[in-house]
Amino acid sequence: MINTKSDLREYMFQDKVQLGINRRFPRPFSDKIWRYEIVLRKYEYWLNKSTGGVSAKIMRLFYHFLHSRGSAKLGISIPPNTCGKGLSIAHASCIFINAAAEIGDNLRIHEGVTIGASGGKEAAKIGNSVFLGTGCKIIGDVKIASHCAVGANAVVVKDVCEEGITVAGVPAKKISDNNSDRFVFGRLNKND
Repeated sequence: MINTKSDLREYMFQDKVQLGINRRFPRPFSDKIWRYEIVLRKYEYWLNKSTGGVSAKIMRLFYHFLHSRGSAKLGISIPPNTCGKGLSIAHASCIFINAAAEIGDNLRIHEGVTIGASGGKEAAKIGNSVFLGTGCKIIGDVKIASHCAVGANAVVVKDVCEEGITVAGVPAKKISDNNSDRFVFGRLNKND
């Protein structure tokens, strides 16, 4: 969770690393996903800031507006404070994450992914360095271990407890011992 300016800088840097970007600033007419992630992180910072008075409230509203506009424009619905640092959105369009989801560091997510709740208020808990392939659905209160890859169009409705595997199919089941390392640009935490 982003609580300080130092946290904000760290999250934004790690997101940039996971996106594979070496530039210092986003390009004006491209880099839409990178700009979306920057706005998401700044919105999280101002949302979590407990002090600051009127100016903090104004900044919170400003970044809420930018986040909502960017979400509608790109077809991405990622609520604040759901994803850890190192978020990498591969392609925009049709990405939905439930606000109750808890996602670790280094998530690589493709278009058409849904992380939703099923009936109750609980959503998925996803570990670190996870790859979510195009069109996969993760439904309900399920857990996905770290370093896993979820194949394209897979439907995950049961826990994936084994670390470092690939799951695919409807419903998703283990198909190999391959982990997510080739899809995630690099581990950010040495003890991860």
